[in-house]
Amino acid sequence: MVPVAFLATAALVAAPASAQTVKKGPAVTADDGAADAKDQTPAAEPASVEDKSATKTDKDKPVDGPSSGLSVLDRMGADLPALPAEKPFAGKVDEAYGAFQRGRYLTAMELALPRAQLGDPAAQTLVAEILDRGLGVKRNRDQAMFWYEQAAGGGDPTGMFKYAVLLMERSSSKEDRKKADELMKKAADLGNASAQFNYGQVLVADSPGEKGLRDALPYYEKSAEQGIADAQYALSQIYINLTDLPEEKTRRAREWLLRAARAGFDTAQLDLGMWLVNGTAGDRDYEAGFKWMKRAADGGNPVAQSKLAQLYIHALGTRPDPVEAAKWFVLARRAGLNDPSLEDFYLGLNDEQQKAAVTAANKYRSGS
Repeated sequence: MVPVAFLATAALVAAPASAQTVKKGPAVTADDGAADAKDQTPAAEPASVEDKSATKTDKDKPVDGPSSGLSVLDRMGADLPALPAEKPFAGKVDEAYGAFQRGRYLTAMELALPRAQLGDPAAQTLVAEILDRGLGVKRNRDQAMFWYEQAAGGGDPTGMFKYAVLLMERSSSKEDRKKADELMKKAADLGNASAQFNYGQVLVADSPGEKGLRDALPYYEKSAEQGIADAQYALSQIYINLTDLPEEKTRRAREWLLRAARAGFDTAQLDLGMWLVNGTAGDRDYEAGFKWMKRAADGGNPVAQSKLAQLYIHALGTRPDPVEAAKWFVLARRAGLNDPSLEDFYLGLNDEQQKAAVTAANKYRSGS
């Protein structure tokens, strides 16, 4: 089977379960002199797309450089809009998970471990996560696997997902692979977004071709709706390539690609640039296509760097600039991608232009 690319850990489920069987589990060892680490804020969810059609507007175009919106000085003296009314929270506060979110990992461990030992699946997942990533304690994947297994057995979807991942990573036996697939599907059916994407990947790997894609499609759709950029990108490709899909799905192919691109997925940015330039799944927009291609190139994608050079040569979405085109060709070639047509273009430049392009590429790589 083709290896499955897994996502970052999904959000932990914090609702505690009733205490049942006591499970002491392995001992937890803190780092020497370890202290609560600084808060590590998780990546923000990608912005939603309000325009459901393929029509492009100025707001869909990426903006290079700082925002041109109102500055602090512009707003001084102006009345601020009223804050929305707070909704009362009637649930039980999970102090362990709250400490984890604030980066107080040792405190989170101290609060979660007693609950985990009493059989709380959410606490077991939290303990496993801290051990798996070595947050404030020595990293111990064996201990993490133990607690993920307990959480999975207790019905926690995130614990199921993470335990399935570790089984796939650490065991090559058919029994463990089958168990991992079953847990991944169960977590996906319970609504875990990362499990939904990865179970889709499992289905595609097990049945390459159209059948696997059609089987995986419902899982990709559910994952994409929850903001997983990999699933959004996969959905855009399936919607544009599979035949006999409902028109309301095919119309949204570019929308899903746009969502993945806005989330920072460089391959989606590259493809979106090409779709806009070529008029795929919507109207042509050379300017927006150039900007998305440049964003992917700035992110280090060598294919985007090579394509960007072509846009500079043919003046698509930008002014013609042979030196800038050659700069991006040099950067792509240094990354291991050499386009013969761009090589011919580069060799056709004069010595002064070639030298300027190499100098510009060196400055770009050094950040100066």
